[in-house]
Formats: sequence, structure tokens, C-alpha cells
Amino acid sequence: MNRQILHSIILISTVLLSFRVIADAPLDDELSQAMQLSPDVAKGEILFKENCSQCHGDDGWGTTDGRFPQIAGQHNSVIIKQLADIRAGNRDNPEMYPFARESVLGGPQSISDVAAYISTLPMEPYPEYGESDDIENAERLYKEKCAACHGANGEGYALKFYPLIQGQHYEYLLRQLIWIRDGKRRNAYPEMMESVKTLSDTQFQALADYVSQLLPPDDKLAN
Repeated sequence: MNRQILHSIILISTVLLSFRVIADAPLDDELSQAMQLSPDVAKGEILFKENCSQCHGDDGWGTTDGRFPQIAGQHNSVIIKQLADIRAGNRDNPEMYPFARESVLGGPQSISDVAAYISTLPMEPYPEYGESDDIENAERLYKEKCAACHGANGEGYALKFYPLIQGQHYEYLLRQLIWIRDGKRRNAYPEMMESVKTLSDTQFQALADYVSQLLPPDDKLAN
């Protein structure tokens, strides 16, 4: 494994030890537990291949139809939070829940391990784009509505569990935006729900298209 990547994972985990994660449901303590553990990336690879690859693919690139998102290269803190939220019942994901259950995936250590492995995977260099003809307006919308949390290039912010969204498949982005606006993504941040609540489906189409074309830096992309 690349020493620089491993160093980054350990550094983020160490910094996050200083943050107290506040739980909303009884099982949410898995989030704080997993964040405090040192990940075993080799074990994470085994868990990924056994539980995640059949939907997200061996490379973690998901599917271009948006049914399954690209998770390769995602911040390990974000993966941990989403797994913990699904297990705690804070996020509805009936397709993923059977694979995320403790009896299948394992406890907080397993969450930490698989999240660390996923974060090391190189990302899809050719995600699925949309067909919007209003990218210029979409860029303005992104800067107004999204950049403060997700970053100028969609890079996210690991310390606050804000996901990396650059290079995500268009259809997945579009579905999540609509669900967040309509209250179907229950673990969405209230600030984001408020920010997008007045946007139309047409605006979402342009915004999702723009974000899908925000490519990660070369060192995060597969060759």
C-alpha cells in the first residue's frame, strides 16, 4: 500500500479523535467507536470483496446508471458515517442494509477497516455525465449552494463528514439531490435541505451534470 495514502488515513483518524461525535440514535455510537480505531486496510480489502464489490464493483466505481454510486476514493470518515447511519436506521437504504448488518460485515472495527480500504481505491476517470445545456448557470448554482461545504472542486471535507462528490455519476447525484429536497434522504444535513429546497428538477439536472464533470486530481484517478 502507498505509504503516503496510509499516512493520510492515520493522520485523519488521529485528528478526528479530538472530535466528539454526537449520536442521534442508540446505534450511532458505532460512528464514534469506528472513528477512534486504527484501520487494518488489508482486512478492509477482504471485507470489501466479500460485501461491497458485487454492487459497487471490484474497483468501487459503482454503475453508470446511478443505481450504485462510485465510492472509490471517498473520505474514510464519510464511508464510516454512512455505514453507521444505515445500521442505526438514520438512512434508508434497503439494498445496502443486508450487507452492512453487524452479523454480516462485523462491528466497528470492520467498519473502520473497509472504509479505509475504499478510500485508497483509485477513482473512475470517465464517470457518467448528463446532457444539460446550462452548465454556466449550474456553476453559479454550485458556488452558491454547494461549494461552502463540498469545496470548490467537490473535494468534500473529511473532518466534518462532508462527502467528496467530484466525478460522481450523474444519475446518482440527481437522485440524491431530489431525495434531499423532498426529505427522502433522512441523514442529509438540515443546512443542505434548506439550501436546495427551492430548486427545480431542471436546476438539479444542470447541477448534477456540472458536479459529475468535476474531475478529481490526477493522483486520485485510475490510470
